[in-house]
Amino acid sequence: MSKRDYYDVLGVAKGASADEIKKGYRKKAKELHPDRNSDNPKAEEQFKEANEAHEILKDPEKKAAYDRYGHAAFEGGMGGGGGRPGGGQGDFSSAFSDVFDDLFGDFMGGGQRGGGGRNRAARGSDLRFNMRVSLEEAFNGLQKTINVPTAVNCTSCEGTGGDGGAEPTNCPTCSGMGKVRAQQGFFTVERTCPTCSGMGQIIKNPCKSCSGQGRVEKERALSVNIPAGVETGTRIRLSGEGEAGMRGGPSGDLYIFIEVSKHELFEREGVNLFCNVPVSMASAALGGDIEVPTIDGGRSRVKIPAGSQSGRQMRLRSKGMPALRGGGTGDMFIELAVETPVNLTSRQKELLKEFEELSEDNNPESKSFFSSVKSFWDGMKG
Repeated sequence: MSKRDYYDVLGVAKGASADEIKKGYRKKAKELHPDRNSDNPKAEEQFKEANEAHEILKDPEKKAAYDRYGHAAFEGGMGGGGGRPGGGQGDFSSAFSDVFDDLFGDFMGGGQRGGGGRNRAARGSDLRFNMRVSLEEAFNGLQKTINVPTAVNCTSCEGTGGDGGAEPTNCPTCSGMGKVRAQQGFFTVERTCPTCSGMGQIIKNPCKSCSGQGRVEKERALSVNIPAGVETGTRIRLSGEGEAGMRGGPSGDLYIFIEVSKHELFEREGVNLFCNVPVSMASAALGGDIEVPTIDGGRSRVKIPAGSQSGRQMRLRSKGMPALRGGGTGDMFIELAVETPVNLTSRQKELLKEFEELSEDNNPESKSFFSSVKSFWDGMKG
């Protein structure tokens, strides 16, 4: 049976360019691959036919011979491999590798490869910036200017890496693929192209300012909006404010990690605040009003019930921290710390003794208790 025209097999016009032939082959290979056509018994033969056509037309010398003599140029074993020019098992492996790249390249990073090569314009790295704020700043929110050392696009070459803004050219070693293949028996071994280091492109005349990198180191001043309610561990993402990409690639992101400093008065638990408030023994016993500071810089009046003990907690609603993503404001809890007076005057001591005696007279059980304690100590002394 006579062979079909190789151009018709790949679905391209006669005299098609190398790029058009490559695209036509990959389209056909994906359509005809046996793994995707298990119900078509002719798929494997058609796939091999497309592979054979591509092996001839992708080679400039073989293509020229075919254009002049047709299939006769490779008859009589000239192509080898039983009528498959330049064929053999190794070519089928190469074709399978190409199709695998197309089918699964997006999952392996292939979606970013320009023209089948590796990532020519690599994305810049993400950056981290640690920012410390006070509890008051976390309560109110703030706008702050920070200085971030990073890589920015080179202005001399506009990020291309080429002198005067010249665009990179395809690597002659790998033809822009970023990788080279070597046949080792049945297997095809693939490795990173040593000429372009996997970029797929080279720069003939590198920019003198950035040495062909397309970016330079520089400190940038950024204005950052810190919302109210942040806490230690809060992460703020600034899209596109990280390192500039290689050779005009997209910039990475900047992540700001918040650390809230400890406060001398308030302790924070989520949206709630806690603080210890000292009160005099007289105020705790008799009750009364006291003023306590709040995180917003104001003061709130709190009523102390008579007979309050150390450790008693009272709540001030909506006097805590704002929730970061809405949902209201937390509460403030104050814990009383009753202070024992020191450095008493003689008169104060007399009054306290009188108070103690009156307490014993008004509370027989207490008087009996103190008498028992006194007897115990008297016995120990004896």
